[in-house]
Amino acid sequence: MSLTYRTITTVLTDLDVDAAALRAATDLTRREQSHLDVLCLGLDRTQPGFYYAGANAMVVQDNLTQAREDSVRLETGARELLKGVDFPWSATAVSAQIVALGGLIAHRTRFSDLVVLPRPYGAGRTHECEAITEAAMFDGDVPVLIQPDGTDWPQEVSTILVGWNESTEALRAIRAALPFLKQADTVNLAIVDPPQHGPERSDPGGALSQMLSRHGVRAEVSVLSKTLPRVCDVLLRHAGDIGADLVVMGAYGHSRFRESILGGATRNMLELAEVPVLLAH
Repeated sequence: MSLTYRTITTVLTDLDVDAAALRAATDLTRREQSHLDVLCLGLDRTQPGFYYAGANAMVVQDNLTQAREDSVRLETGARELLKGVDFPWSATAVSAQIVALGGLIAHRTRFSDLVVLPRPYGAGRTHECEAITEAAMFDGDVPVLIQPDGTDWPQEVSTILVGWNESTEALRAIRAALPFLKQADTVNLAIVDPPQHGPERSDPGGALSQMLSRHGVRAEVSVLSKTLPRVCDVLLRHAGDIGADLVVMGAYGHSRFRESILGGATRNMLELAEVPVLLAH
């Protein structure tokens, strides 16, 4: 496997909720012999308007102190879990108000090659989980690997499903996933209902297959009909059919606001996928 991911980052806000992501980041860092950065994030979750409504200084200070204590507790837990590993790592306690979360995550992840995070949607998830994912991907401009709850990073990433829709986002995700694609035995380009009048109408996935072949990746193309209500349902069924170890796809083709209100392929995939999903925007 090409040693492309030299710096891998994960963000801890809860040792239990983030356990699968931390294990995946640890396993991946060990196999890549890379450096792992663990950001231990304590949050003051008080809404900004609370402070403007006349909260006294003692309340404000208490909230910030609690956030700092949470970050130190997370750092202590991370250090205990990483004790004795055979690769370089760091665990850093940081605290922030919720209003400053995006800027902090972007600043701390922008020099990483890959950010490993837990599922941002679903049971037990709060708004900051989604905000952390989006800040890394949009503002940090880093590919993000989402590890589903209660799962481990696969022993071998031998079969990869790539969701291809000719978009810039999908192509960026594929480029970000090249280290995985180059080591896989099977790379399947899944195209759901390709446009009849698009630039690739005569050879769906052909140009992408050629690009990948020049990187030593032999890809097969599956053109799928949208026989289920949502594109993500078609892709997830196909992922199960081929035994995919990893899904690669572009993220948030529409605006984030529209996705958060209406759902969308990205949100649906992250809520339902039972294997890791690598995303880029």
